[in-house]
Amino acid sequence: MTFMKRVVLYSMSHCPHCDAAKKYLSQQNIQFRLVNVKTAAGQKEFSKSGYRGVPILKVGDQFINGFSIKEFNKLYQL
Repeated sequence: MTFMKRVVLYSMSHCPHCDAAKKYLSQQNIQFRLVNVKTAAGQKEFSKSGYRGVPILKVGDQFINGFSIKEFNKLYQL
């Protein structure tokens, strides 16, 4: 059995790059936790990341600023 890295997607509504990330993760059958940065809890968690814009992907304990399939696959090791 292979160990799957935990994936968190920090996003918000009406963000085309966030939507692209969600679509890609879903198409690859990758489970992820979606954090809406416009909610109080989401904002609190997102502020700890040190980033200001979305999307931000957290793969394991590493962050990707923006959405890049190449960068994501490198960290996730697909």
